[in-house]
Amino acid sequence: MFEYETTGTCCKKIGVKLNGKIIEDVSFEGGCHGNLKAIRTLILGHNIDEIISLLRGNTCKTKNTSCADQLTYALEAAYKEQN
Repeated sequence: MFEYETTGTCCKKIGVKLNGKIIEDVSFEGGCHGNLKAIRTLILGHNIDEIISLLRGNTCKTKNTSCADQLTYALEAAYKEQN
């Protein structure tokens, strides 16, 4: 599983497992457990391009990022790593 260190969020790391551009698994270290568990359930089996277009730019409170936003960067980095 590819590990991505986040910046600016309560979640400190995101683990990503892809099959091509399809999300096979994702895990979060830290953050709001219930929300991140729901995000995981919603994105499994989806194409990373679809998820990036939906979640990129999402913010949390006064921050200019969020766990969902950071997930989009993790997905891009995991894809680049495997190719």
